[in-house]
Amino acid sequence: MEKVKIIIANENHFRHAKEICEVISDSAKVRGTGIAKRTPEYIQTKMQNRNAVIAISGNQFAGFCYIEIWGHEKYVAHSGLIVHPNFRNQGLAKKIKEFTFNYSLKKYPMAKVFGITTGLAVMKINSDLGYKPVTFSELTDDPKFWAGCKTCTNYDILTSKEHKMCLCTGMLYNPLKEVKKKEKWYDKKVLKRLKNIKQTMLASNKQLLLWKK
Repeated sequence: MEKVKIIIANENHFRHAKEICEVISDSAKVRGTGIAKRTPEYIQTKMQNRNAVIAISGNQFAGFCYIEIWGHEKYVAHSGLIVHPNFRNQGLAKKIKEFTFNYSLKKYPMAKVFGITTGLAVMKINSDLGYKPVTFSELTDDPKFWAGCKTCTNYDILTSKEHKMCLCTGMLYNPLKEVKKKEKWYDKKVLKRLKNIKQTMLASNKQLLLWKK
């Protein structure tokens, strides 16, 4: 088996779209969870727009994930994360998710990254990347996003709760907050360093005065 490569998907990967949809659907059935249905045409559009990531081993698709944009690029979401059965239990899902996450931060640097999922494995990966659990009210209010849930088996629950909650857990990564945290950490580090330098200088001056006496 050839080494798995994770790359940005393009038109050359259109041939994998149908199989990707089938694996996503089969995986949802095995887990017994609800999932929004995808079509090969929709997956191909994501590939064409360079909003999809694919893992390839030779000519075989090994894994996949794509980016959705909402609210005029105020929000982005990663959807359709899947690993082919032949490549599971190798940590590939986490690698694909990390690649997609870093890619979306570069492509949409001002967007909040969010997701809704029932999968514990995905929640763990999201948490490791810095996502925080949030209420649905903190996610995009774009009606097109929520319309995508109509094909999910849990849609009745979502509508009965007025789109405020469902079996999925909402998770959010806010890059602007992370930048502020880094700036705050950096400021503290600089202040501490300046304080140490000042204390060293004061100690040196004190020693110099004592020596002169």
